[in-house]
Amino acid sequence: MIKKIDKKQKFGNTHISILYPGFAINGIDSGLGSIGRIDQANIKAGTTIKMHPHINDDILSYFRIGKVKHTDSQGFTEYISRNKLMLMKAGTLFYHEESIVENLEGLQIFIRPKEADTTPKVSFCELEEADSINQWRLIAAPSANAPLFFSSQTWMYDMSLDGGIQQSNPEPPKSKITGILYVFQGDLTINDEIKLLKGECVIFKDEEKPLNFKTNDSAELVLFLTDENGQYSEQGMFSGNQVKI
Repeated sequence: MIKKIDKKQKFGNTHISILYPGFAINGIDSGLGSIGRIDQANIKAGTTIKMHPHINDDILSYFRIGKVKHTDSQGFTEYISRNKLMLMKAGTLFYHEESIVENLEGLQIFIRPKEADTTPKVSFCELEEADSINQWRLIAAPSANAPLFFSSQTWMYDMSLDGGIQQSNPEPPKSKITGILYVFQGDLTINDEIKLLKGECVIFKDEEKPLNFKTNDSAELVLFLTDENGQYSEQGMFSGNQVKI
């Protein structure tokens, strides 16, 4: 099964485009496995998102353009950018504030943790290179060896694909995996049939062969893999099954 998700199937406003991947499949659960939601943000410098709470959300900040100052309820301050990613595990309760230092464009990915009400924690990942050219780079996984650690069964990769190069999705870490292939920038053609533009994606599972894809000019891609049968909590303030349509 391969299903294209276009911009009309997303929520939000001119600043934040929100994908609830589960609604694209069944309309019952807003999430898909432990992937609760994916926000693509485009926010001007000088904006401050005041101190606000999160509960039982694991939030990965993947900002490709601009710079953000993060401040949290534990008195910690850090800057997030193209080369520095952040994973915030809200657990029982966590507050943070975001000040946009430079015009921002990026993703905030809300992952459902394996268990609810854990101790809040913030982790950072300094990328050696801003881009991974024509090959998949692991960003986060349920493995201590991954740059960032997800407690639930979700894996995240990224890649910058050049024009004229053909690629496919990496071999899944386990059987019965569901994938979301997201175009952050550029254009993509999958299996010579499905065409995607910026902000669009496909959800795929139970495919006998890997997807084959290419771009006309260039594309920045993000890939999520999740085990829908894996253990996860639906109690997240934003990642949980809290939205009804």
